[in-house]
Amino acid sequence: MKRKLPLRAMIISMIMMVVLGLTACGTQTSESAGTDGNNVEYVIRLGHSDTDENLINISLQHYADWVSEQTDGRVLIRLYPNEELGDNTTMAQQLITGELDAMMMPQGVESVYAPEIATLGLPFLFTSYEQAWAVVDNEEIAADLTKGLGDYNLIQIAFWENGMRQITNSAKEINTPADLTGLRMRIPNDKMTESILKTLGASTTVFSWSRTYEALEMGTFDGQENPIANIYANDIAEVNKYMTITNHKYESKNLVFSKSTWNKLPDDIKQILQEGAVVYGKEHREAVASAQEDQLKELKEKGMIVNESPDIEAFKEATRTVYTNFELQNEWTVDLVAKIRQIISQIP
Repeated sequence: MKRKLPLRAMIISMIMMVVLGLTACGTQTSESAGTDGNNVEYVIRLGHSDTDENLINISLQHYADWVSEQTDGRVLIRLYPNEELGDNTTMAQQLITGELDAMMMPQGVESVYAPEIATLGLPFLFTSYEQAWAVVDNEEIAADLTKGLGDYNLIQIAFWENGMRQITNSAKEINTPADLTGLRMRIPNDKMTESILKTLGASTTVFSWSRTYEALEMGTFDGQENPIANIYANDIAEVNKYMTITNHKYESKNLVFSKSTWNKLPDDIKQILQEGAVVYGKEHREAVASAQEDQLKELKEKGMIVNESPDIEAFKEATRTVYTNFELQNEWTVDLVAKIRQIISQIP
């Protein structure tokens, strides 16, 4: 028989649970919050939607280890992958309220709070990763893209990577826009992606990424679209037979903090977090780009039929209205796109 705790002990236990909960959100504590030392002063809870095996989680672990080393163990970054804390929209709301410290925020979700960042996702704006990186590494452009975040208690400390997006499905090979007509496509919470696919004739539904494999397996959706790294890490080849290399949209995925947490940190910690975020963000994007060839080879070996030469000009022509509509909705689009294209023109 279990012994009941005395009332006094129960109250103390409950108080300790509350205190421990508070120290898990960037709050200073004199007790160790780690497993291998007694120096932890700050615990940063960082959530994202990708799997443990995804390249983004690998670089995040490198980042967390580096921050711990550089701060002599004062900062512990706890990673919560695979939507453990909720989907991207939910985690973004948790940042705004200060319930969560940091997350890897896809630009589609981020565009709800900083509309300018959606510009990066305009169809076929970039033809290479190098072009996209030159744009987000430009300080003036980066400031333009993220300037709305502060109004929502958010601060972005580095651009990371999601990648050039491709189309997969279980029904048929996609070669022209007409082939997408009527296909039921899972999409992320991203208005630009929705606009592109609807313009191409697909039927779209916003749906959690961590549950997409199961939904594809059950036939809830015919297909989805994602960078090769995500398609590979989430075993989409097992539930979608066809992939089309369209590179129809570029997407960043960025390290965003709640200002409630950020503003509590001392300047030396902020500097280390920001420096490391840039370094390991670049590590991640290089990994995404360099791994594509080998990942694509493995996907083909698993039986995926990959169309590497669809009629891209037809896709570009079919999505011209996406630019027109975006310009009509946002008066700053023309100037911002002109700045971006000026930078692109300088990249071989």
